[in-house]
Amino acid sequence: MLNFPEQWLKNISLGEHIANELRLRILENSIKPGEVLSENQIARQYGTSRSPVRDALKALSNDGLIQLERMGAVVLGLSLRDLQELYDVREMIEYFAQQRVSGKDMNAMLVLLCQNIERMELAARFDDHSDFAYYDLTFHETIIRHSSHQRILNLWNSMRPLIMAVILVTTEDVFSHGKEHVEWVIDKHRKVVEAMQTDNKAIIEKSVSNYFDDSRRTLNKSFPSSTESGNN
Repeated sequence: MLNFPEQWLKNISLGEHIANELRLRILENSIKPGEVLSENQIARQYGTSRSPVRDALKALSNDGLIQLERMGAVVLGLSLRDLQELYDVREMIEYFAQQRVSGKDMNAMLVLLCQNIERMELAARFDDHSDFAYYDLTFHETIIRHSSHQRILNLWNSMRPLIMAVILVTTEDVFSHGKEHVEWVIDKHRKVVEAMQTDNKAIIEKSVSNYFDDSRRTLNKSFPSSTESGNN
């Protein structure tokens, strides 16, 4: 069973914790489309009142994962098209962020990016899927934060929990294909750093495009049960 990394769970509310777990179970298809989520049942499961559960369900509704109903919700899941659109937005954000930081002093940011790659390598060595996924997300978030654009950061933060859950699922699939595939993912991140070190906007643009072309192929393999038709 997939679990969120410990670093992710620090200083979050109970509602966020419940949302994290339900979000991941929906994405890995252990909670299936059409199932009903009961506020009362979830509250009993977590030993809490219905208030944090409502907060969790509202967050999942904002993700498009469920449809709110009286005293609960119906699970919608995400189609492959939904996931691809999520990655379209990621690509636009990261392209903007990388172009925005180019031409500036990137030394401190590049050090942090290399540290994240080292932590991904360490997680791979110890077969720690959750940590690998966390440092994958942190790598990209580092670039976005260094773009110093508050509205872009707000947009990223609104999608961040869903992106983390998707990366956890894709990471599990990557590890299932062996060490060579894990190293391929790490190398993708090295290439992003190498492109940024050139400080050439055309090379950076090509690097972002290549990265997300590969990521969409990984999505297709990791979510084979998703449909193209969508939920609506």
